[in-house]
Amino acid sequence: MRSTASGEPAGNLSAMVDEPDAIESAPIKLVIADDHAIVRSGLRMLLDAEPDFEVAAEAGDVQSALHYVRAHRPRVLILDLNMPGEPSLPAIGRFSEASPETRIVVLTMQSDPAFAREALRAGALGYVLKEAADAELVEAVRLAAQDRTYLHPELGAKLAAAPPEPQGPPDDLTQREVEVLRLIALGHTNSEIAGQLYLSVRTVESHRAHIQQKLRLSTRAELVRYSLDNKLVDL
Repeated sequence: MRSTASGEPAGNLSAMVDEPDAIESAPIKLVIADDHAIVRSGLRMLLDAEPDFEVAAEAGDVQSALHYVRAHRPRVLILDLNMPGEPSLPAIGRFSEASPETRIVVLTMQSDPAFAREALRAGALGYVLKEAADAELVEAVRLAAQDRTYLHPELGAKLAAAPPEPQGPPDDLTQREVEVLRLIALGHTNSEIAGQLYLSVRTVESHRAHIQQKLRLSTRAELVRYSLDNKLVDL
């Protein structure tokens, strides 16, 4: 085999040169779960049109969706709440157990805030109504892939408009930490929280680290569930 001046085989050098070109950002792999074939077809067309999305599979019920989630380990599962057979809402936790790296975006006709509350508590990161614009679903999927929360604007407005007053901050959280936690649960980034509370991003990051340390929670989904369970935010 021909060698380079450094003594490395030329074939290895070629592989090293080609490697960066082969390393590109992986697409966001998706699984669609909806019992209506025509809806799945429309969703696939919408999502496949995005250059960084890849629809790996479609399912028409919870059991099929579980199978494809285990097989493909998608970054995001788009889940309809009204499918025949096993109910979707109680199965959200099973999807998370089957593939912990998979984030769940609920796409549904259910506009009752109670369903959104339960979906978030169960571990979903997105809640989109089927009546919404296509762009809203695309945004929800992108945010979920980044471990960020998305709620349909009307539901988010209800949640933000009148958060209940807690009986003192839980788990030794300061009042400022509760404010930061509420905004995290609503899906805001550190920079957005900093702007709303007139703090520096570094200060927000420090508050967030203290919150996670006190609550022994590490992911945004866990913080959302904690906020809902402790009525720091509500729908």
